[in-house]
Amino acid sequence: MKRSTLNFSTSHGSKYLQQLAKHFGHKVPVTFTPYQGEVTLPFGTCEMAATDAVLSVTVFGQPGNLERLEQFVGDHLARFAFRENPTFTWQRAA
Repeated sequence: MKRSTLNFSTSHGSKYLQQLAKHFGHKVPVTFTPYQGEVTLPFGTCEMAATDAVLSVTVFGQPGNLERLEQFVGDHLARFAFRENPTFTWQRAA
């Protein structure tokens, strides 16, 4: 499994984590608290952690699915955080 991480500076990390978890939870298995969450997608896994200043999102998947996971999760997060006009930079583990 490969992994890629996004650290989004925001004071609304917990809010976005919960929105994403509830949204994804309509279709796939999700576990979450206000500060931690895990989403099991058909093509990989997404782990989230929120602090007062950052929402950290890490996706895990096979090499062919990593870009798809980044795009899928990033697009959903961008929709919820549209007021902040976010630009995301994913960091892939070597």
